[in-house]
Amino acid sequence: MLKGVFISLSQNQLLTTAAKKYGLKLGAQTVVAGTTVEETIKSIRKLNALGISATIDNLGEYSIEREEALEAKASILEVIESIHTNGVDAHISLKPTQLGLDIDYDFCYENLLEIVAAASKYNMHINIDMEDYDHLQPSFDLMDDLLKEYDNVGTVIQAYFDRAQDDLEKYKDLRMRIVKGAYKEPIEYAFQTKEDIDENFIKLIEYHLIHGKFTSIATHDHRIIDQVKKFVKENNIPNDKFEFQMLYGFRKDMQVDLAKQGYNFCTYVPFGDDWYAYFMRRLAERPQNLNLVVKQVFNKRTNTAIGVLAGALALKTLVNKKKK
Repeated sequence: MLKGVFISLSQNQLLTTAAKKYGLKLGAQTVVAGTTVEETIKSIRKLNALGISATIDNLGEYSIEREEALEAKASILEVIESIHTNGVDAHISLKPTQLGLDIDYDFCYENLLEIVAAASKYNMHINIDMEDYDHLQPSFDLMDDLLKEYDNVGTVIQAYFDRAQDDLEKYKDLRMRIVKGAYKEPIEYAFQTKEDIDENFIKLIEYHLIHGKFTSIATHDHRIIDQVKKFVKENNIPNDKFEFQMLYGFRKDMQVDLAKQGYNFCTYVPFGDDWYAYFMRRLAERPQNLNLVVKQVFNKRTNTAIGVLAGALALKTLVNKKKK
């Protein structure tokens, strides 16, 4: 039920628009690295100093106007140049819908091509984030077209899709991030229970660790992390074949500890003012994430679930007051 609430909140355009206006005042400032490129680079320097790399996400999705998509492209190109100029250890994650996939496929492809070409000059990786099922195959199509010209491209496999194994086998020669999945998908093509998703998640991770080029294991679940540690040791998989990934602001101590243990670690670093849908979806994809951010996002006297929902309601109240 709570997942459905947060998914609904993440899709509320009124609240999303208001969140941009009012800024990071409702508890998200510790899970978003900044609203500007400069602030984000400072945050990444701190991560790098701890032995942690970063993948940077310019927040935003579902552009419906060409101008929006072009602005997003310009922002991502600015980030690429800033990564290079500042010499930080980071690469780019991006969403095709932010770059115009819902507007026109060819328009989106041209935007992506410009970004991938710019990153290629600096030997920088571009990760194409996967979104909901309706955009799944078009996103794979975009990657296929990009791979005809460049090799610095990878993507994401979402474990809750029943087609995930086939997709992973097809793209085993690419750098891949494996996740559980953050959207609410129908039973026709997605596993629904935590047990089924976790089982498939581990199956995909182990397959790609053995057969794949490079595996990014994106999870905050310490039980799965411990299982991966055991698996790589038993199968003599070198550390340079994989990395752990977590979201910026979540389980900070574990992130640092894994890096200290000698594992490659990469933090998913979101930035920008379009933070609201991202934040709500992070809380929706795994209810336990509420517990992970309570001490970092809310004060000690605030109950987590109540605090997040109250924040959303407070934002709605601000909007309603403005209307009056």
